[in-house]
Amino acid sequence: MSPHHWHLTQDVDEFLARAGDFLRSRPALHNTPLTDIETLRKRHAAGHDADASVFGRLESGGEVHAIFYLTPQGRLGLTPLSAGQADALAARLAGLGHSPAKVIADHDTAGAFAGAWQRHTSAVPVPFWRTHLYRLGTLTPPPRPEGRGRSTGERDREQVVRWCREFCVDVGEQSSIDLIDAGAWDESRFGDRHFTFWEAPDGTPVSMAAATSIVGGMVRVDPVYTPAHLRGRGYAGAVTAETSRAALAAGATDVVLFTDPDNPTSNALYQRIGYVRIADFAGYRLSQGAPRAR
Repeated sequence: MSPHHWHLTQDVDEFLARAGDFLRSRPALHNTPLTDIETLRKRHAAGHDADASVFGRLESGGEVHAIFYLTPQGRLGLTPLSAGQADALAARLAGLGHSPAKVIADHDTAGAFAGAWQRHTSAVPVPFWRTHLYRLGTLTPPPRPEGRGRSTGERDREQVVRWCREFCVDVGEQSSIDLIDAGAWDESRFGDRHFTFWEAPDGTPVSMAAATSIVGGMVRVDPVYTPAHLRGRGYAGAVTAETSRAALAAGATDVVLFTDPDNPTSNALYQRIGYVRIADFAGYRLSQGAPRAR
């Protein structure tokens, strides 16, 4: 038997008891597993999706080296794996009859798993997402445009929902559009975010940024949105800096965000504010055909 062995469970509390320290050991790199698994934990505690998620940890000598989680919606999240570890996991999941709809991980791990899944199931993976991960170093607020930042409240909900939908249209995030249009805001990935507006001097919101709650010392800024006709005026930089400052003031040790590699403007903006690129991530859609073990 390999000295590395995958331990699978559907008990999120048991999983976190064994793998929580590992996840918190690299909060920036593990930011998405931290927030996703915390959401699954809360849903489980509230009686939703009971026993529907699958969690796994890769152990050797009693030490956790990697984890995966498979959500009820078919999203497979991974921490960094070697090619051999990704292949072993693909074989294990296929052998158990699991059919993830997509995999998201750091660039090399996502590619390795997608290739392994194709070998074990004959499914052809299709890349659909790639991004840069940035971590905040020293916050350097940009030149401040006129106006001020303000935390949103219930009276701002309609505007927040509308802007989040516009953001999803811009980036092609159809699954979130479907949830918003179905009135399932709380089920969307934006439902538990903390939003900040940048307002013009007359009180009109002109830009928006959101942040996750602190998990493992980490806060992720997501999304940042400015309506097209208001861009290029410094609002996005101002609201991002305001949101980042608030995260630090709340006790976050790691503040991170993802960026579109094809948008040099936003990448340059975040670097000017003090964000440093630390990794690249990717996502692949996987065939829903029945897996077969090898």
